[in-house]
Amino acid sequence: MGNLKNWISQHPNLSAWFALAVGMVILLVYEARDVGLNGSQWFWLILITTLVAGACIWIISWGDDETEADAEL
Repeated sequence: MGNLKNWISQHPNLSAWFALAVGMVILLVYEARDVGLNGSQWFWLILITTLVAGACIWIISWGDDETEADAEL
């Protein structure tokens, strides 16, 4: 358990990406369960949803660089 906490504290963006992606995929599957999608459609939807979650975390992290630069001055 300690190793997991260390990894999360060392890689906050990756762990946030994972958590956001899991939540978004759960919502996607729940909302689209009765649509009748094929396997390849599910694959691409889940892949794109995961990439969108990564883009969201990447955009949110842009402000972190500015805060660290200000703290060094």
